[in-house]
Amino acid sequence: MPLFTEMSYLCQSTQIYDMAENNGKHTTINPEGKTTLTIVAILFFVINLPLFLIPPIVGWWSYVALGITLLFVWFFLNFFRNPVRRFPSDDQEKVVVVPADGTIVAIEEVDETDYFNDRRIVVSIFMSIYSVHANWFPVNGTVIKSEHQDGNFHAAFKPKASTENERSLVVIKTPEGKEIMLRQIAGALARRVVTYCKPGDEARIDRHMGFIKFGSRVDVYLPVDSLVCVKLNQKVTADITILAKLS
Repeated sequence: MPLFTEMSYLCQSTQIYDMAENNGKHTTINPEGKTTLTIVAILFFVINLPLFLIPPIVGWWSYVALGITLLFVWFFLNFFRNPVRRFPSDDQEKVVVVPADGTIVAIEEVDETDYFNDRRIVVSIFMSIYSVHANWFPVNGTVIKSEHQDGNFHAAFKPKASTENERSLVVIKTPEGKEIMLRQIAGALARRVVTYCKPGDEARIDRHMGFIKFGSRVDVYLPVDSLVCVKLNQKVTADITILAKLS
């Protein structure tokens, strides 16, 4: 672990701090949330309209109900928010960008057995229910593998979530011939992992790769000679923060 820590500090000079002023400030609603938000809106009106239209029902607790239901509406709008982002540099060669908002909960060298069958550096990003849950492609290249795997729903921050939870596996080959693997992992609350890409698709930084509903996690598997540019417990922003530099 000291090696990763030292590498992270060496890599700080490669971070881009001069981001465009309005990057990420324009926000839309992710298409994955349309059905949920429609149901929430219907329930909001079904609950509140009778409270204010029927005189005998009107009372102080009607305003309490209004406040509580407004909080629910705000929560789901916030969860399915979809900020428009652009990686703030044209220099994307050998750059691995963070694919998900959240906190770095693991940086370690492991034996990866699902695809590579060799040693890899894995960087894990935990997404809380307050994080943006859209996922971006971390590199430019070509998708060579994309599959969904059923599983359990352990808390996403636990190590066994990587191998036992419902998850998707995506492998991208960069123009330099490096292969990067991502796992989108469901959590204790997350019950749906959505992956948009399929083998043969072009992967591009700034494009969405998928979406995970509610608290979840994304693991990124890198070649062991990669220069890791983040550190444990760091808050990161998808499509903005540099995760690593490939050799």
